[in-house]
Amino acid sequence: MVNYFDFGSILLLVCVTLLLLGLPLVLPPLPPPPLILMVVPVLIFSLLLLIALAPSGLSAACT
Repeated sequence: MVNYFDFGSILLLVCVTLLLLGLPLVLPPLPPPPLILMVVPVLIFSLLLLIALAPSGLSAACT
């Protein structure tokens, strides 16, 4: 059987998981970001989707 993770990396992943679960309980709540910053991930996703669905032009170069 192949071991992908040794004990040190598993311990690191467990510590990071515990920090991600515990920090929201300790830190104060933050105000919501401005509306323009809420639009940025949607624009990035739309751009990536457009690039993914655009024709590559590879078939035209092969003929």
